[in-house]
Amino acid sequence: MKTDSQLQQDVLAELQWEPAVQAAHVGVEVRGGVVTLAGEVCSYFEKLHAERAVQRVAGVRAVACELQVKLAAPGRRTDTDIAEAASNVLSWTTALPANTVKVMVEGGWITLSGRVDWQFQRQAAADSVRYLGGVTGISNLIAIEPEPKALAVKSDIEAAIRRRTADDAKAIQVAVNGSDVILSGKVHSWEEKELANRSTWGSPGVRHVINHIQIV
Repeated sequence: MKTDSQLQQDVLAELQWEPAVQAAHVGVEVRGGVVTLAGEVCSYFEKLHAERAVQRVAGVRAVACELQVKLAAPGRRTDTDIAEAASNVLSWTTALPANTVKVMVEGGWITLSGRVDWQFQRQAAADSVRYLGGVTGISNLIAIEPEPKALAVKSDIEAAIRRRTADDAKAIQVAVNGSDVILSGKVHSWEEKELANRSTWGSPGVRHVINHIQIV
C-alpha cells in the first residue's frame, strides 16, 4: 500500500505526463489517500483533465478539486455568447430530445436544468457544453424522470456489474430504494468503482446512485 508521500509523487508525475495540464500551476496534497488539488488553471478543459489524471493513479481513494479557472483575456466570453453557444450545441446533440434542457450562465458558469429519461442523456448534455470557450464550470441540475413503468431492478443491476467487473463483482453490494440505488463494498481501483457506478446508471428508472464503494 502506498504512503501519502509516494502517492503524492505519483500524482505529480501523472500530472506532468498529462499534456493538457500545466502541472507547474497545480498543487497536490495527500492525506489518507485523499488527493486535494489547488491552484489556478486556464480553462475548465484543463481542470477536468487534471481531475482525470489523478483518478488514473493507483491508490487514490478520493479527489477534492479546489482548482480555480482563471481565463486569460483571449479566452473570455460574455455570458450571452456562452449561453447562445451552449443552446446551439445542445440542439445538435442527438442524444437529447428537442427542447428538454435549459441553460443559464453566470460568470461563465453554466447551469443546466430540465428533465430527461436516462442518465446517459443527462451526461451527454454536460459533455456537449463542457469544452466551450469561456466556460468556468458546470452545474448539472437536469432531473431524470423516467416513465412510471421504468423501475430499478436489483437483479438486473447486479448482473450488469458482474458482466463488467468480474474480479470484484462479489464484493459489491446493491441496495434499491425506489428509484435510488446504494452501492457498497470494496474494490481495488478507482476504475472499478466508476465502472460499477456506470453499470448502475444503465438500469431504467434509476434517478440517484449513492456510491459508498471503498477502494482498498
